Amino acid sequence: MNEGKTRERDSGVELEFDLGDPPQKVWRAVTIPELRERWLPKEALADPDAITVTPGQEVRYKLREDNPPFLESTVTFTITPNATGGTCLRIVHELTNARSLGMTKTPANSNSPPLILAA
Repeated sequence: MNEGKTRERDSGVELEFDLGDPPQKVWRAVTIPELRERWLPKEALADPDAITVTPGQEVRYKLREDNPPFLESTVTFTITPNATGGTCLRIVHELTNARSLGMTKTPANSNSPPLILAA
């Protein structure tokens, strides 16, 4: 396994790894609950079933924090074969309710009225 590449996104993070294991083995690790439980505990999942599944290629789960403000997010695992017979594993973890919490950045050209703090 390589050290991976990390890219920050506006509402989450994207990771990419080249693994030596074949795609079928990685697919099993992200979809079979007993195997997934080792690194993604069921307590972190809002629902133990995947939101979307493209067999052998992509699976998406919904996560929910157990402490206020109970943020919700999705994690998507995309699996593709690499040139060496291993697997390219792409993980995208995105916050799904950031807008409702006012956590997203407002662009400078958003035409929103300026806010003035009271003294």
